[in-house]
Amino acid sequence: FLLVFLVVYIFLQDLRSTLIPAIAVPVSIVGTFFFLNLLGYSINLLTLFALVLAIGIVVDDAIVVVEAVHAKLERGAESTKIAAEEAMSEITTSLISITLVMGAIFIPVSFISGPTGVFYQQFGLTMVISIFISAVNALTLSPMLCALLLKVHNNEEHNKKGFLGRFFEKFNIAFEAVTV
Repeated sequence: FLLVFLVVYIFLQDLRSTLIPAIAVPVSIVGTFFFLNLLGYSINLLTLFALVLAIGIVVDDAIVVVEAVHAKLERGAESTKIAAEEAMSEITTSLISITLVMGAIFIPVSFISGPTGVFYQQFGLTMVISIFISAVNALTLSPMLCALLLKVHNNEEHNKKGFLGRFFEKFNIAFEAVTV
């Protein structure tokens, strides 16, 4: 969990932006525990393994939202609310598609029969539940947090970059030169 957010912070270089996935992941994981309890599953090695794997998937949806809102803010959106609304109008279908594809991967695992099927069923359902809760978070909680926590970029303040900012700027220039 901490490693994921350290990597997110390194690449986003903004504590406010890092807080949004940091809030979305525990909400998804706690929601998954709730639904597992409703289904009568216990917390065992299989469900914990699925939850560890799900952290990487769950954080992805929130990062997609944060990046889309950041792109709108960098292009001159007037407010964070407008940026979040515009970003969500563009990426909602993508988030739903990501969720359906990931669900299509793990739902069939839940239908394996036999003694091993019991284990795979817990694993598959844990993954599917966490993925669907993550999608609901990405469509509701993450845009709201973006509108509340992020701020409109001030050009002077935005141009002050640390070591990583300068590194990534040079990396992007080099990458664009190679791809052209």
